Amino acid sequence: MSEGPWRNPVPTVDAVIRVQQAGEEAIVLIRRRNEPVGWALPGGFVDEGEQLAAACRREAREETGLEVVLEELLYVYSNPDRDRRKHTVSTVFTARGSAVPIGQDDAAEAILVPVSQLGLMAERGVGPGGLPIVFDHALILRDALRFFDTGLRPRPVDDQR
Repeated sequence: MSEGPWRNPVPTVDAVIRVQQAGEEAIVLIRRRNEPVGWALPGGFVDEGEQLAAACRREAREETGLEVVLEELLYVYSNPDRDRRKHTVSTVFTARGSAVPIGQDDAAEAILVPVSQLGLMAERGVGPGGLPIVFDHALILRDALRFFDTGLRPRPVDDQR
Protein backbone atom coordinates (compact mmCIF):
# COMPACT_ATOMS: atom_id res chain seq x y z
CA MET A 1 0.00 0.00 0.00
CA SER A 2 1.20 3.45 -0.75
CA GLU A 3 1.09 6.22 1.76
CA GLY A 4 -0.29 9.59 0.74
CA PRO A 5 -1.50 12.95 1.98
CA TRP A 6 -5.07 11.71 2.47
CA ARG A 7 -6.83 12.09 5.77
CA ASN A 8 -9.59 9.53 5.75
CA PRO A 9 -12.09 8.51 8.44
CA VAL A 10 -11.13 5.52 10.56
CA PRO A 11 -13.43 2.46 10.46
CA THR A 12 -14.94 1.29 13.73
CA VAL A 13 -17.63 -1.19 14.81
CA ASP A 14 -20.14 -1.21 17.64
CA ALA A 15 -22.44 -3.94 18.94
CA VAL A 16 -25.92 -3.63 20.42
CA ILE A 17 -25.84 -6.91 22.36
CA ARG A 18 -29.11 -8.33 23.69
CA VAL A 19 -29.05 -10.79 26.60
CA GLN A 20 -31.99 -12.40 28.41
CA GLN A 21 -31.76 -11.64 32.13
CA ALA A 22 -34.36 -12.81 34.67
CA GLY A 23 -36.99 -13.16 31.95
CA GLU A 24 -36.37 -9.68 30.55
CA GLU A 25 -34.30 -8.53 27.63
CA ALA A 26 -31.30 -6.37 28.50
CA ILE A 27 -28.62 -4.52 26.52
CA VAL A 28 -24.90 -4.57 27.32
CA LEU A 29 -23.25 -1.24 28.12
CA ILE A 30 -19.63 -0.71 29.05
CA ARG A 31 -18.14 1.99 31.23
CA ARG A 32 -15.08 3.21 29.35
CA ARG A 33 -11.70 3.04 31.05
CA ASN A 34 -10.19 5.69 28.73
CA GLU A 35 -11.26 9.10 27.41
CA PRO A 36 -13.95 9.88 26.74
CA VAL A 37 -15.11 8.40 30.03
CA GLY A 38 -18.75 7.36 30.21
CA TRP A 39 -21.10 4.62 29.05
CA ALA A 40 -20.85 3.15 25.57
CA LEU A 41 -21.71 0.17 23.46
CA PRO A 42 -18.97 -2.44 23.13
CA GLY A 43 -16.90 -1.67 20.07
CA GLY A 44 -13.73 -0.23 18.71
CA PHE A 45 -11.35 0.14 15.82
CA VAL A 46 -11.16 -2.30 12.92
CA ASP A 47 -7.69 -3.81 12.49
CA GLU A 48 -6.02 -3.75 9.08
CA GLY A 49 -6.99 -6.87 7.13
CA GLU A 50 -9.99 -7.57 9.40
CA GLN A 51 -13.57 -7.91 8.18
CA LEU A 52 -16.17 -5.77 9.95
CA ALA A 53 -18.15 -8.68 11.40
CA ALA A 54 -14.99 -10.30 12.75
CA ALA A 55 -13.92 -6.97 14.29
CA CYS A 56 -17.30 -6.61 15.98
CA ARG A 57 -17.16 -10.10 17.49
CA ARG A 58 -13.54 -9.50 18.61
CA GLU A 59 -14.31 -6.16 20.25
CA ALA A 60 -17.36 -7.63 22.04
CA ARG A 61 -15.23 -10.50 23.36
CA GLU A 62 -12.33 -8.23 24.38
CA GLU A 63 -14.51 -5.73 26.25
CA THR A 64 -17.20 -7.99 27.73
CA GLY A 65 -15.93 -11.57 27.63
CA LEU A 66 -19.02 -12.50 25.59
CA GLU A 67 -18.98 -14.68 22.51
CA VAL A 68 -21.75 -13.04 20.49
CA VAL A 69 -23.78 -14.06 17.47
CA LEU A 70 -24.27 -11.15 15.10
CA GLU A 71 -27.86 -10.84 13.93
CA GLU A 72 -28.35 -7.73 11.81
CA LEU A 73 -26.57 -4.74 10.39
CA LEU A 74 -28.36 -1.83 12.08
CA TYR A 75 -26.82 1.17 10.33
CA VAL A 76 -23.56 2.95 9.49
CA TYR A 77 -22.95 6.13 11.51
CA SER A 78 -20.62 8.68 9.94
CA ASN A 79 -21.17 12.10 11.50
CA PRO A 80 -17.64 13.61 11.60
CA ASP A 81 -18.35 14.83 15.15
CA ARG A 82 -19.40 11.42 16.53
CA ASP A 83 -15.97 10.94 18.16
CA ARG A 84 -14.11 14.04 19.32
CA ARG A 85 -10.75 12.25 19.03
CA LYS A 86 -10.93 11.75 15.25
CA HIS A 87 -13.38 11.22 12.40
CA THR A 88 -14.66 7.64 12.62
CA VAL A 89 -17.26 5.72 10.65
CA SER A 90 -18.98 3.03 12.72
CA THR A 91 -20.75 0.00 11.35
CA VAL A 92 -23.24 -1.07 14.02
CA PHE A 93 -24.47 -4.64 14.37
CA THR A 94 -27.14 -6.11 16.60
CA ALA A 95 -26.05 -9.24 18.39
CA ARG A 96 -27.07 -11.86 20.94
CA GLY A 97 -25.12 -12.92 23.98
CA SER A 98 -25.97 -15.61 26.50
CA ALA A 99 -23.96 -14.80 29.61
CA VAL A 100 -23.30 -12.00 32.07
CA PRO A 101 -20.73 -9.56 30.64
CA ILE A 102 -17.51 -8.82 32.49
CA GLY A 103 -15.69 -5.55 31.81
CA GLN A 104 -12.16 -6.05 30.54
CA ASP A 105 -9.62 -4.49 28.18
CA ASP A 106 -10.87 -0.94 27.43
CA ALA A 107 -13.99 -1.47 29.56
CA ALA A 108 -13.71 -0.70 33.27
CA GLU A 109 -17.12 -2.32 33.76
CA ALA A 110 -19.78 -4.10 31.69
CA ILE A 111 -23.41 -4.17 32.75
CA LEU A 112 -26.80 -5.34 31.55
CA VAL A 113 -29.44 -2.61 31.34
CA PRO A 114 -33.04 -3.81 31.02
CA VAL A 115 -34.63 -2.59 27.79
CA SER A 116 -37.47 -1.15 29.89
CA GLN A 117 -34.97 1.30 31.48
CA LEU A 118 -32.83 1.98 28.42
CA GLY A 119 -35.21 4.23 26.49
CA LEU A 120 -35.18 6.99 29.09
CA MET A 121 -31.40 6.74 29.48
CA ALA A 122 -30.94 7.03 25.71
CA GLU A 123 -33.32 10.03 25.53
CA ARG A 124 -31.43 11.83 28.29
CA GLY A 125 -27.97 10.73 27.13
CA VAL A 126 -27.12 9.71 30.68
CA GLY A 127 -26.39 6.22 31.96
CA PRO A 128 -26.11 4.67 35.42
CA GLY A 129 -24.46 6.82 38.08
CA GLY A 130 -25.09 9.97 36.06
CA LEU A 131 -22.22 9.31 33.65
CA PRO A 132 -22.87 10.41 30.06
CA ILE A 133 -23.52 8.03 27.21
CA VAL A 134 -20.56 8.94 25.01
CA PHE A 135 -19.98 9.32 21.29
CA ASP A 136 -23.31 9.06 19.43
CA HIS A 137 -24.28 5.92 21.33
CA ALA A 138 -27.47 7.44 22.78
CA LEU A 139 -28.64 7.95 19.18
CA ILE A 140 -27.60 4.40 18.28
CA LEU A 141 -29.48 3.03 21.28
CA ARG A 142 -32.64 4.96 20.32
CA ASP A 143 -32.33 3.65 16.75
CA ALA A 144 -31.78 0.09 18.00
CA LEU A 145 -34.78 0.18 20.34
CA ARG A 146 -36.94 1.43 17.47
CA PHE A 147 -35.58 -1.32 15.23
CA PHE A 148 -36.30 -4.00 17.86
CA ASP A 149 -39.87 -2.68 18.27
CA THR A 150 -40.77 -2.02 14.63
CA GLY A 151 -38.16 -3.62 12.37
CA LEU A 152 -37.43 -0.18 10.91
CA ARG A 153 -33.82 0.86 10.47
CA PRO A 154 -32.67 4.47 10.35
CA ARG A 155 -33.04 6.07 6.94
CA PRO A 156 -29.93 7.38 5.17
CA VAL A 157 -29.65 11.01 6.28
CA ASP A 158 -26.92 13.39 7.24
CA ASP A 159 -26.56 11.78 10.70
CA GLN A 160 -27.42 15.14 12.26
CA ARG A 161 -30.49 13.76 14.02
